Amino acid sequence: MTREEKSRVIEDLTAQLAATNVVYLADISGLDAETTSNLRRSCFKAGIQLNVVKNTLLEKAMEASENNYGDLPSVLAGNTSIMIATNGNAPAKVIKEFRKKSDKPLLKGAFIDQAIFIGDNQLDALVALKSKEEMIGEVIGLLQSPAKNVVSALKSGGATIAGLVKTLSER
Repeated sequence: MTREEKSRVIEDLTAQLAATNVVYLADISGLDAETTSNLRRSCFKAGIQLNVVKNTLLEKAMEASENNYGDLPSVLAGNTSIMIATNGNAPAKVIKEFRKKSDKPLLKGAFIDQAIFIGDNQLDALVALKSKEEMIGEVIGLLQSPAKNVVSALKSGGATIAGLVKTLSER
């Protein structure tokens, strides 16, 4: 690879890193072609971009990026695959599901909205993270709950004013 090709790859990686807040680093070495193809297919279905990268080029792209990756470059050893997604827990779910059939991929580290997770032992914590859509759904559910209680109380008291007052005073 020439110096110009390397600088082009670093620029492309830097642009990819700048465009996302969710980056996972995984080790998929030792997977055969069919298993790797299945992993790529699972990632594609989940909206995850999976690429195998050279560690030195990725490290230089992380240094050039505006994001602070902290100790994440320290895990760049051996074979490294980068998983880029929009949903913070999607790559962790794909890895966990895939590990039911195989011992790989191994999670090296993750960068999610300025938070850094290092090590395969963080996989369960990453799977438990809620997506933005899930959090919005929970908040909406919590906000709707009191209104539903008032409406049901009004309906249970009957149509008379005395019944409404009695029901509201009981609550």
